Amino acid sequence: MDQTTTIRRTALYPPIEPFETGMIDLDSRHRMYFEVSGKADGVPVVFLHGGPGAGTHAHHRRYFDPRHYRIVLFDQRGAGRSEPFGELADNTTAHLVADMETLRRYLGVERWLLFGGSWGSTLALAYAESHPDRVIGMVLRGIFLARAFEVDWFLHGMRAFFPEAWDRFAGFLPPEERGDLLTGYHRRLADPDPEVHMPAARVWSTYEGACSTLRHDPDIEAEFGASRTALGLARLEAHYFVNRLFMAENQLIDNIGMVSGIPATVVQGRYDVVCPIRSADELVRHWPGEPGANGLDYRVIADSGHAASEPGTRAALIAATERYKALIP
Repeated sequence: MDQTTTIRRTALYPPIEPFETGMIDLDSRHRMYFEVSGKADGVPVVFLHGGPGAGTHAHHRRYFDPRHYRIVLFDQRGAGRSEPFGELADNTTAHLVADMETLRRYLGVERWLLFGGSWGSTLALAYAESHPDRVIGMVLRGIFLARAFEVDWFLHGMRAFFPEAWDRFAGFLPPEERGDLLTGYHRRLADPDPEVHMPAARVWSTYEGACSTLRHDPDIEAEFGASRTALGLARLEAHYFVNRLFMAENQLIDNIGMVSGIPATVVQGRYDVVCPIRSADELVRHWPGEPGANGLDYRVIADSGHAASEPGTRAALIAATERYKALIP
């Protein structure tokens, strides 16, 4: 198990376009967008976006060598290009895990590499614990274990590091509602009227964006404030938070023995305020097997916050996908 590490900046792979895109009917309500790029007969890797609700973007294809990997991106229920956008009904963690299996079978994939950050790390662990025989490895960033203290930290704890951003976040609600921020936001975000949900979505989402990097990045904050990104992220996060992420309190740690033998890399920014390092540390401590001999590579990035785009984190993620070229599906 590696100790604190600083890794030199490494560029993303050049932009590429998918050679296959489509929509899969999941049930009578939901349709899921997916795309495939890279090498058609390459090693399958699936990108699990954050949020819930953030959706995928073109730059997400660029963490993987397109000459080696068959790169699968998909937008989770209610997110991105999946339909209906922002839909909360029949939208739970169990649904998302089942959707991944639907996609895997649809694409004819036997086993694949999982790559996910933030909520994407949560979903990767939930899927791997449910379907360990379908996973050849995992690259996890910014660990979020779906526990009550992590939700409370998002709503209140980040104030200790970003008081100005938190003041804007809490101050959006009238004084009488600030004792229960989640309820106040959830009620507005679930409202069908754009005049009600959009202002709340922008404030929620830009709060998260403002806290996501070690050094302030106005481009990231602006990206989080874009209307569609803001609504998908804020509405689905509030929905999942209100429902305790649809998991038992310590479910991912309690079931971590299911991933025994699966190679994994955990990349964690030392100064990640959105998903603080405590969760990554606890995950690594509970990982099955003896440290150093259990297939787990733990990289703490000394000069990074939460965002995957920060140089040290990006370099560590790309280094992991390079190492995992040796995996056989």
